[in-house]
Order: sequence, then structure tokens, then C-alpha cells
Amino acid sequence: MSALLEVDDLHKHYRLRGRGWWGQRSVVRAVDGVTLRLERGEALGLVGESGCGKSTLARTLLGLETPDGGSIRFEGRSIDEVEPRWLQRRVQMVFQDPYTTLPPHMSIRRIIAEPLIIHGLAKGDELQRRVDALIADVGLPAAVADRRPRQLSGGQRQRVGIARALALEPSLLIADEAVSALDVSVQAQILNLLRELQERLGLALLFVSHDIGVVTHVSQRIAVMYLGKVVETGPALDVYADPLHPYTRVLMDSVPDPTRRGRDRMRARGDPPDPKDPPSGCAFHPRCPIAVDRCRDEVPLLEDWRPEQHAACHLALEPLDGADTNEVDRSAT
Repeated sequence: MSALLEVDDLHKHYRLRGRGWWGQRSVVRAVDGVTLRLERGEALGLVGESGCGKSTLARTLLGLETPDGGSIRFEGRSIDEVEPRWLQRRVQMVFQDPYTTLPPHMSIRRIIAEPLIIHGLAKGDELQRRVDALIADVGLPAAVADRRPRQLSGGQRQRVGIARALALEPSLLIADEAVSALDVSVQAQILNLLRELQERLGLALLFVSHDIGVVTHVSQRIAVMYLGKVVETGPALDVYADPLHPYTRVLMDSVPDPTRRGRDRMRARGDPPDPKDPPSGCAFHPRCPIAVDRCRDEVPLLEDWRPEQHAACHLALEPLDGADTNEVDRSAT
């Protein structure tokens, strides 16, 4: 049986024009050859810094962006060959900002009912029953049904967004930075809700975040992105406990963790490169504490270094704990 979602060598580029009519055109490779698999009922975390291409990838999977190359297959069918409504029924997204993604003039009941009405799935008493059940499923009191979004807290609004996304009973739920706009205590509640719903409903979940700690909490597998490419994949706990790619270690060491107290933290040098002018070889080499000349010259492939754990790094099995945490090898710059 094929995977629920199959992404092969996916590319999405944006062509930009400089200032003025004489401005030189440039290309941003937001998604640059990504290959992923997501099984039915699996939770996959997609993690990376802002600007790495993870949200562009999510929007492309939804059909909101048109890829420039590669393929996306859902339930064995190319999304280029299916009707948009067919894909909408099966893939839904929970967006980042619950303050701007809910229509302010609608009641909560109407917001959740809207997808069911548009797709002709329920009406009358059946519609009301399904909306009430969805409100209960996301842990909201029945009384919120007649309120407007402005009368709810941020966490309650995000629960409404989740209920709306679940209304069509999708096979895949994409959560794009779904907790980053919330207070820390509320984040934990929403993360636990997503994990409980994913397990109970048998949903596949693609959880997109810049926080590898958050991703590990809700995901079975992790894919790490840097400058449009996937640089490491593997079981969530394995990747978090013993990363193969230095960039993954940088992300991991940016998360406060009392169990790692006393251990040197690895920090990347400088800022991410300009996506319009990426470095040669491994895109991370100018910031990498263990980079060598080969990293500057050769693009690493995503290879199987351990069972189920892949990394695009020439030095994937080199010990990271002994790396200089402040400087980059000058020979690689």
C-alpha cells in the first residue's frame, strides 16, 4: 500500500525583480528538491528556522502554491489531476494566527458549519448536531457556539480553528506554527489536544514549527529543513537524542532543557545566508562548527547513516560534542 502523502523532488521557486525597470531578476528557491513520505495515521514534524521553506512546502501540499518541479501524490493520486474540492475534503490546515483567520462577523457555530455547508455534507438538525459534536471534540463549552471570535481567548480561537479543520473529516491535518502565537501554558494545551485528536481519529498530522522541542512533543518522525532542503529525517526521539546534522544540533541546543545542563551548547555562527544567493556545497557550511573544505565544494545527499535516520551531511557520524561551539572552521568559508 502506498503512503498517504508522497512528495518527490519538489521545487517551488519565486522569481524576484530588483528595484526599477533595470533591476536584476533573482530566484529564491523556497523549496529545493524536497522528498518526504507520510503514512496514514502518522505524525510528522517539519522543523527549521523562519525562511527555511517549511510554510511554503505546507502551502504547496494544500494546493495553494503551484510547484515548479517534482510531484505530490495523495492517496496514490497526483494532486495535479484531482479536483480542488477532492483535495480540500482530505487535507485541511490549522493556521498560525487564530486572531486573523476566523471571520469576525460570524458566530462560532457558523464558522464551524461553513465547510459542511459549502460541501453539502449536512443541513438542518444534522448540521447542528455535527457542529455541537465538533465543539465538544476540541474541548470547548457548548456556550461558545453563539459567540463571536472577539469574545474568545487565543487558545479558544485556535480550538475553533481546529474544529473547523476537522469538520470535513480529513485524512491529513497540517498545523502551520499552530501554537507560536499563544502563551506557553496555552501552547501545551493545544499540543496535547492535537496529539489526542490525531491518535483518536487516526489522522495523519504534519506539524510545522521552528521549535524542535515542540515538534518532538507531538511527532513520531521529524524532518529538519534548512534553506529549502531537508537535511535530516528520522524517529523524533532518536533525532532529538542524537542528531546527525550539526544544524539539527543547533536547533536542539536552542531549546531550554534542564536534563542537558552542564553540556556545551552548539551555536551557529552568523545569520542565515541570503536565500537569493545561497552558499556553494552544503548551504550550512559557513555557519557550521565542524565544516571542512569538502563541505564548501560538494552538496551532500540525504543518506541513510543509521537505521531510519538520514542526514545530508558529509560528517554525519563525527562527534558533535567536541565541536567548537563559537567558531566555524575558517578553511570552510
